Amino acid sequence: MTATRVRLTSPVNDPLAGSASSDEQNSVRHRLNAERASTLHRIASLTRQFDAIVESSALTTNDDEHDPEGSTVAFERAQVGTLLAGAKRHLIAVDQAVTRFLNGSYGVCERCGQAIAQERLAALPAVGTCIGCTTHVRR
Repeated sequence: MTATRVRLTSPVNDPLAGSASSDEQNSVRHRLNAERASTLHRIASLTRQFDAIVESSALTTNDDEHDPEGSTVAFERAQVGTLLAGAKRHLIAVDQAVTRFLNGSYGVCERCGQAIAQERLAALPAVGTCIGCTTHVRR
């Protein structure tokens, strides 16, 4: 699987500071492209790992369910499958962030409409809610 560069050409909408500078737009574009490429790489790696587990279990008749020496193939398959599903959800979130960037709403909380802190966006480029709304939802 190859990483696809996303062309982000719309200005970033920052309701507190007006439109973002070209450098800020490039920084967001770079972060989103890097996050997308990293996620695609993680998905490809986890897919290979999952396929290898499935293939190895098909080639053996070992009763690993009762092996006291380690984890079972079923556990490993479930663990990698869960990580893979999470990576795919993250890719969807990154693509949604790209869409927000293109339509000018990147950096605006989807729930309350306030600006998302730049530090939060730097740490979590695909985030769509401010810390206040995220904390409120988790309670």
